[in-house]
Amino acid sequence: MALKAVHVSDVPNLDQVPGNVTLNYLHSPRVCKGVNEDCDETKSGYKFPKFVVMGHRGSGMNMLQTSDQRMKSIKENTILSFNAAASHPLDFIEFDVQVTRDGCPVIFHDNFIFTKDEGEIIEKRVTDITLAEFLSYGPQNDPENVGKPMLRKTKDGRIFEWKVEKDTPLCTLQEAFEKVDQSVGFNVELKFDDQLVYTEEELAHALEAILKVVFEHAQGRPIMFSSFQPDAALLIRKLQSTYPVFFLTNGGAQTYTDVRRSSLDEAIKVCLAGGLQGIVSEVRAIFKNPGAIKKIKEAKLCLVSYGELNNVPEVVYMQRFMGIEGVIVDLVSEITEAVSDFIKNEEEIKEEIVFSEDGKLLVKTNPQFSNEEISFLLKLITELIHH
Repeated sequence: MALKAVHVSDVPNLDQVPGNVTLNYLHSPRVCKGVNEDCDETKSGYKFPKFVVMGHRGSGMNMLQTSDQRMKSIKENTILSFNAAASHPLDFIEFDVQVTRDGCPVIFHDNFIFTKDEGEIIEKRVTDITLAEFLSYGPQNDPENVGKPMLRKTKDGRIFEWKVEKDTPLCTLQEAFEKVDQSVGFNVELKFDDQLVYTEEELAHALEAILKVVFEHAQGRPIMFSSFQPDAALLIRKLQSTYPVFFLTNGGAQTYTDVRRSSLDEAIKVCLAGGLQGIVSEVRAIFKNPGAIKKIKEAKLCLVSYGELNNVPEVVYMQRFMGIEGVIVDLVSEITEAVSDFIKNEEEIKEEIVFSEDGKLLVKTNPQFSNEEISFLLKLITELIHH
């Protein structure tokens, strides 16, 4: 594979990821539908039939504080964002689902939704409001109605006007099933607040509401569930066996009182104890502990990664080389094109067959990195994960 020249200092964060990737793509089949359908299934998990690319919150999360206009193009977690992502050759879109006070699954990432009224900033927990109030924020489907202005609070406490180039109404889970390209899969993240302790009854109430919509509207669409909340992941596996369940972890980048969230090793234990199919890990945690990949494979679990580093094509390629089975990305256009390019290159290399004079196969070359390419990638990734 011919790697694009990128100096480590040129890509320390998402704002500086090159935006001018232009590559060819060959469409590949969508992934399998579920645990019990056409997959290489094991007792604990399954293997994706191909390297998968998933669009984060559709065509990418919104970062209102950045100067990178790609991160402020389309409102995240909306029908418009989902279909924009689906127009590219990806396999899944990932989005966050919460359940409103009156029992409706809606798609929204943050635990709280913010607006401003007569100069006063007002915040409400998404799960404490009704569906009607949730949908009253932002642009409205009825042009005669004016929605409440939306604000967003960043992790460092700053509050920004939620301003993007293409704003569009919020949506429900059912709308996503009805209005998004049927061929693209859904990675349904079950969203719960890290700061709250949930009873099994509270978790079951939310999960059953979500499952009702999924089973009524999936219609053969590939589906997977994921959650950072270990009890939610374990419970949805108990409630259904049709769709795979993945445990989300940042691999120990943050400290939690729940030890199950403290490392990739603990994530493996959660999956094996509950019969989950795989792990979705922050990519830096994997590169800091590459030995975990072998353990995950030996446990017959699938491994997918997320994180800003996944917007760097070379980092994605390295993960494929290491055996990671999929990536969740924000820069959908750039990464899907990059992935298709290196898959195409691999296919071309596989076709370079050497025959003897009597027509017998002597050598079949396999795609591989040169020593220089491996050295570059390891240096790039090492400096990026410690930046």
